[in-house]
This record gives sequence, structure tokens and C-alpha cells, in this order.
Amino acid sequence: MEQIKSELVALRLSGMAATLKTLEESRKIHELSFADGLRLLIQGERDQREANRYTRLVKNASFRYRATPEELSFDTSRGMDKVQILSLATGNYIRQGESILITGATGCGKSFIASALGYQACKQGFSVYYFGMQKLMAKIKIARVEGVVMRLFEKLAKTDLLIFDDFGIGTIDNQQQLDFMEIIEDRHARKATIIASQLPPASWFDLFSDETIADAFMDRMIHTSHRIELKGDSLRKKR
Repeated sequence: MEQIKSELVALRLSGMAATLKTLEESRKIHELSFADGLRLLIQGERDQREANRYTRLVKNASFRYRATPEELSFDTSRGMDKVQILSLATGNYIRQGESILITGATGCGKSFIASALGYQACKQGFSVYYFGMQKLMAKIKIARVEGVVMRLFEKLAKTDLLIFDDFGIGTIDNQQQLDFMEIIEDRHARKATIIASQLPPASWFDLFSDETIADAFMDRMIHTSHRIELKGDSLRKKR
């Protein structure tokens, strides 16, 4: 039995090896038919691979908070619609390439909600990246200097869900506006995007110095998006 487990591990079938060990320790291995035993081993391998993929997706995403939809406090006075959040948690907006806009004052929970939806997406097997806007702009600038900016854009375009936090904080120059618009254009109606901002969407036009870019951005992000508009004071102050 030890040799079999070693060979399973050598073949990178660690889920099967772990399941076989459990069956052996519980002494149920001799009670199973060959077909039932094989079915359990396959299920163990599948579960292990799904767990490994989830761990890898979460690590790559670099979320600001570790959160799940179950941890959210659905307070209607804060603009939290439980039906809406749970509907989004199904992941259909990702499959349909739709956007979510989360707005509200500092500390009201925008990043936490975005992280919760991101974790849920990873759980469903979707690839996710989470960026603060300033870090995204810095990453693009470095990629441009290194001559790999197109490779970065291609990587972002293929990602199932991109989350942009702190949108509207700080200024972005004309080149950065063009770069950000290229990312949005690549994703429009193809891949999902979440934007979290302290500013209401009505103020987003003024963030762009080029009206053409502003018009294109507003057209792609505003009209077909899901809106979560949080109300009230900072939760950090309350704590």
C-alpha cells in the first residue's frame, strides 16, 4: 500500500494518494468494491485539484482583504441589497462580461465588497487580478520601460475579472488615460470589470483631460453596469 501511495504521488496524483491513505486509516478500503474505491479516488483527486487551483487563483489575485459574500453585512440603510449581491455572487456577470461599479465614501466597505466578489470568482474557477489604481499605473509604466507593455495588456485582457480599486484618487496623465482606456476597451462586453471609487459616476468624466477618452470610457462603463451605491459614514470610524 505504501508503494502504491508513493507511485501516486510520483505521478502527481496527490489527491488520490491522500484519499487512499484516509480509506486505509479508516479501514474502509476492504469494504469497497473496485468500482466504488476507484470512484472515491477520482473524486479525491478532483477535489484536491480544485482546492489547489483556488489557492493559486487567490494568491495571484492579490486581494486587499480576505472576504467572502457570507461575511457581508446586508444593511439596507447603507445601500446594501442582499438580493443583488447574492445574484452577483453566482458569477453570471463574469460569464456575460459585465461590469460592477461600487461607490461610496471612504471606509464604507467598497474594497471589502470587491474583495468578496473576487474571492467568490476564484472559488468558481475564474482568474482575477485586484489593483489599486496607483499601483496599476506604476506597473504599466514599468512594463513600458521594459518593453513588455503589450504583453501586460494581453495578460489583463485574458483575465476573467479585473478589480480596480481607488479609482479617481490622484491624477493620471494623458498616456496613462490612453493605457487605461485600452484595458477597458479590450474588456468591453467580453470580460468582467469591477471599479470601486469614492466619487460618484457622474463625476468620472472630469477625471479625464481628453474628452474623447472620457466619452469612450463613460459609454463603456456606465450604461450597462451593475451599480452598488453605498451610503453612510466610514465603518472604520464606527469601529
